[in-house]
Formats: sequence, C-alpha cells, structure tokens
Amino acid sequence: MSRAYLNLGVSPGITPLAMLRIAISRLHPDTLAVRSWRTARKRYYRELLQAHAEARARAHVACE
Repeated sequence: MSRAYLNLGVSPGITPLAMLRIAISRLHPDTLAVRSWRTARKRYYRELLQAHAEARARAHVACE
C-alpha cells in the first residue's frame, strides 16, 4: 500500500473522485503551480487511485 495513501487517512468507502479531491487539497499551492511537475503529479494521482482500489478490494473481501 502506498505510504502517501496511508498518510491521507481516507476511508476505503469513499469514492475515488472524493479521494482525489482530498489529495489535491492537501498539496501545497506551489506544487500545483509548477508546470514541469505535471507528469509527477499525474503519477502521484495514479498511484493513489491504485492504492485506493486495493483498499476498496480488501474492504470488500473482509465484508464477505
């Protein structure tokens, strides 16, 4: 599981879009403003989405 995802402290029950909104809101404004970091931000978002999907899958399996 991604350390960045764990640091967000979000519940697996929230939607992926809500998780991304939380992640974006916690980034420093300067990080969002630097255009050359766009690729890195996209990679960060993809990793978070993947970790969130894994957490949701684990939660679903635990419920069964």
